[in-house]
Amino acid sequence: MLTATDADLTAGLSTHMLSSDVAFAVATARRAGDLTLEAFRSRSFATRTKTDGSPVTEADTAAEGLIRTEIGATYPSDAIVGEEEGSTEGSSDRCWILDPIDGTRAFARGVPTFATLLALQVGDALSVGVIYLPALGELLVAAVGGGTWLNGAPCTVASGDHLTEYVASTSGFDYWMPEGIALLRSRGLAMRTWGDAWGHALVASGRVDMMIDPIAWEWDLAAPAVITREAGGVFYGLDGTGSHTTGGAVSATPHLAQDALDVLQAAAPI
Repeated sequence: MLTATDADLTAGLSTHMLSSDVAFAVATARRAGDLTLEAFRSRSFATRTKTDGSPVTEADTAAEGLIRTEIGATYPSDAIVGEEEGSTEGSSDRCWILDPIDGTRAFARGVPTFATLLALQVGDALSVGVIYLPALGELLVAAVGGGTWLNGAPCTVASGDHLTEYVASTSGFDYWMPEGIALLRSRGLAMRTWGDAWGHALVASGRVDMMIDPIAWEWDLAAPAVITREAGGVFYGLDGTGSHTTGGAVSATPHLAQDALDVLQAAAPI
């Protein structure tokens, strides 16, 4: 668990990154993530299955409720889109997009790779993104024009020019089309399943080269989209644009941009 204060984590950030929106996003994601970490450690939470077959825990709903309460108190005119409670309309051109626990299956099984995600969209463009992995002690934050920061230090995607092997990650191959796996192998990429938001965080911090999400929702992808691009990487939706709302996405280092898009489009079952 992170023991540093919010001030410690933002001490190295550029002036551009110290806006009220960034500070709010960091503080709120940390509060919600720390709430989920308490439940994760105690193992005292109920789990049920949603209509789409995915699990949801009491910690998911509690964390989303906390984030929504904070947004409502600080930015009452802003809209909200969240995984568990859907959409709340606003009167401004701003929308907060959140996932209280990205990787609920990992969370429920005691695997520490779950994350709290929070992003801000202004008009049609994403502006701020936070990935907080409380059990791993990692917080990534990005704002357009301000770069990406991991625990208060700048981070970037891998350059690729010194690597002998490129690594691609995914949340699992069970929902891939076979063509996607075959194409991934044909491009000579090593495959790992360091999935969910953690996979995108690994790309943004230069630890893996590609993260493929053939099936994902906007609350899964909004924060990783900002964080990947501000770290110098590429982020594509299924339609080949930078959209986080097409039902799937890939993040990657620029030298694997075409490979990443090819694999995503071959892997996606839609």
